[in-house]
Amino acid sequence: MRRSIFFPKSYDQTSPATLPTLFTIHGGGFCIGHIRDDDEWNRAFADGQDVLVIALNYSKAPAAPFPTGVYDLEALLLAILADESLPIDRNIPTGTRHARTAILGFSAGGNLVLSVAQLPRIHDHRLAPAAAVSVYGYLDLSVPPEEKLRNRPFKAMLASPRGDAKDALASLIPTFDWSYIPYDQDLRDPLLSPYFAEREKLPPFVGVVATELDMLAHESWGFACRLAREGSSDEEKYEMPDAKSKDIKLRLCGSQVVRSKPGRIEVVDRAGKQEARFAFEENWEGGGVKWLLVPDALHGFDNKHIRELMGGEETVEDAEEKTRAEIEELGRWLKGTVWRLPLAA
Repeated sequence: MRRSIFFPKSYDQTSPATLPTLFTIHGGGFCIGHIRDDDEWNRAFADGQDVLVIALNYSKAPAAPFPTGVYDLEALLLAILADESLPIDRNIPTGTRHARTAILGFSAGGNLVLSVAQLPRIHDHRLAPAAAVSVYGYLDLSVPPEEKLRNRPFKAMLASPRGDAKDALASLIPTFDWSYIPYDQDLRDPLLSPYFAEREKLPPFVGVVATELDMLAHESWGFACRLAREGSSDEEKYEMPDAKSKDIKLRLCGSQVVRSKPGRIEVVDRAGKQEARFAFEENWEGGGVKWLLVPDALHGFDNKHIRELMGGEETVEDAEEKTRAEIEELGRWLKGTVWRLPLAA
């Protein structure tokens, strides 16, 4: 099974120095996509954050339906972690119980990240990922796509395609589901729908990133809030979203007005206070959860091929700048909170 390795441009490959390591998993509805799809993002993260990035591949449906891809990723991860020729930081930092590794996935990859991380041979591994990050993940396969559409805000004031009154995923998900899900499969199986995963079976830190103009955002929001409530000493701090609520603030993931200046990820209200609906971090002893809703952005905004396919100069420029901001924010969280590395001034 193939892998792609991205060394930071500053790294001397003749050096014995080791690096914190991020594994990434591409999307594609479990049945399309390629390991090269996220090359631009992986290269930018490796160079910008001085992190070793290793992209992982997996078998695709319908030839390889659930759970084949999950176990492909398990085998590949175990092989890579055992490969001592790779400069993965294999030390457990003082005062922690976890190595400086993490795993991140996009779309269907966001699902697979949270699924493979639950498997005992990964979860209990000495070098198990300290964090799993889902980026606009497809986390709950038990809810039909037509029901998810009502939880997506529409913003006609934005230029097409962001202002379009439809979601490109709506017509694709039924095909993805048909390809990936076996007949008579329990749709709430946590390996299929990690939205239902128990917090104790996930890595100690979980990052959840979603995009506001995405029918999948609401389930990511609910997942992040549930983890935060379970880990926080103040359960009432995070009100659980409700996909069927009459309260629009609980039913819509985001806002119906344009939230950000072009290219910016702004998650504060008019008074300058961070809004929990758009971003929060909740940490406890040995773990935590990070939530980030990228405003006025489409599913796949940080993927070069998707944003160019969607078209629109304004949309592409906005997405490129927000991708840089996303990388910086995730790098700050992983290095400063998860791995406890000193941050540059």
